[in-house]
Amino acid sequence: MAEIKIDWHERAKDLRIDGRAFIDGERVDALDGSTFECFSPIDGRKLADVVNSKAADVDRAVVAARSAFKDRRWAGLSPRERKQTMIRFADLVLAHKAELALLETLDMGKPISASLSVDVNSAANSLRWFGESIDKVYDEIAPTADHTLAMITREPIGVVGAIVPWNYPILMACWKIAPALATGNSIVLKPSEKSPLTALRLGDLAIEAGIPKGVLNVVPGFGPEAGTPLAMHLDVDCIAFTGSTGVGKKIQIMAGQSNLKRAWCELGGKSPNIVFADCKDLDKAAAASIGSIFYNQGESCNAPSRLLVERSIKDEFVKKLLTHLPDYQPGDPLDANTTMGAIVDCGQMENVLKYIESGKSQGAKLRAGGERVLTETGGFYISPTVFDDVTNDMKIAAEEIFGPVLSIIAFDTEQEAIAIANDTEYGLAAAVWTQDLTRAHMVSRALRAGTVHVNSYDEDDITVPFGGYKQSGNGRDKSLHALEKYTELKTTWIRLI
Repeated sequence: MAEIKIDWHERAKDLRIDGRAFIDGERVDALDGSTFECFSPIDGRKLADVVNSKAADVDRAVVAARSAFKDRRWAGLSPRERKQTMIRFADLVLAHKAELALLETLDMGKPISASLSVDVNSAANSLRWFGESIDKVYDEIAPTADHTLAMITREPIGVVGAIVPWNYPILMACWKIAPALATGNSIVLKPSEKSPLTALRLGDLAIEAGIPKGVLNVVPGFGPEAGTPLAMHLDVDCIAFTGSTGVGKKIQIMAGQSNLKRAWCELGGKSPNIVFADCKDLDKAAAASIGSIFYNQGESCNAPSRLLVERSIKDEFVKKLLTHLPDYQPGDPLDANTTMGAIVDCGQMENVLKYIESGKSQGAKLRAGGERVLTETGGFYISPTVFDDVTNDMKIAAEEIFGPVLSIIAFDTEQEAIAIANDTEYGLAAAVWTQDLTRAHMVSRALRAGTVHVNSYDEDDITVPFGGYKQSGNGRDKSLHALEKYTELKTTWIRLI
């Protein structure tokens, strides 16, 4: 059967977008009636007027979530019932795959092919996987004396405030809400004001799946007006945040200043990608290096933005890298053949361009890109940018850019590579390319990063944890370890005789 090709531009014309908040199972306006305009980075078109939630709206959502938690309308269901509901939720996400992918691409600017094949599929998989975990995770009995019984149980923490970023909107939302739902919590989700549309649709689909009213609430809005009241709210028990390190620090402070709520922050990165001269397949390493940094327009916290190459092979390796650039030129995100789309908005584009100018002024050698392109579209596009002769103290090597900019740094010895790689405030991800098994193990152990890839980059599965060391944050998304963030550990002692 021939594959049916979708005209995404035509489908976009027929798309009807509801920008209202989702509170207590219903779409609602802000209490003060305020909205903000949501524009597409593809061409500047207006997508919708979206509710601009304020403290009163956040409070209304928290009240709904607390009520749902207190009467146990979700947590009190049998594990089997909650599992089946979450699987229905996942199925509905897939049933609305085309709509959700289109919303994601229009809102954030990523290629439609990525929204379809990665973001929506992975979001559904997260809901399904954590749903399946509900009746498969057991509590414990401690090895105590014969006359006592000590039960160790995990209970839902209560009301979870989830604040998610704009670069993977539906996926990041599901990385938070799936384990929080699986453990019986109620949730108030605040998506980024740059990309709120798929999160709002998740609220609709949750109700359709059978998740009770008040269990999942979505409050779009800006950080100071919606995010801060959520982080400071005295009736929120946990904040799960993904975003910049700067904002993550503020979240931690607000958690402490309010009710000492748990604060889990998955933050930025400046990931080193180390290629040794003994790498067996330099062509594969070059393709993976380019594909990983320019995927999602470079707007990924774990992007391998620092490429460390052993000096003896650097010139050869850079030539191999540059041959892949034609495959990552920006194009129409609604074209299924596009591999790199638009930067999320004008402000982010201008910030990336400032970093590019910084690289030039500090003496890095611009080998490719470095400019805004496709200006005639009205959208925000930057060509894939490669800097050579970078030193680790340059701004482009030290600071997270969140755009399609690669910095190449030469090294001479294994110890020098490790020192450069670890000389950063971040510790999210890293990679090592070598055919020496001992080196692969020893360097991986020495790298201060939450994930280390060997002879690959961007390997991923819901079964493994994701998160970082140092100022890349605390806690972990994905895997069974994520359940720990949304539960309280209780010990119950029973004297038998």
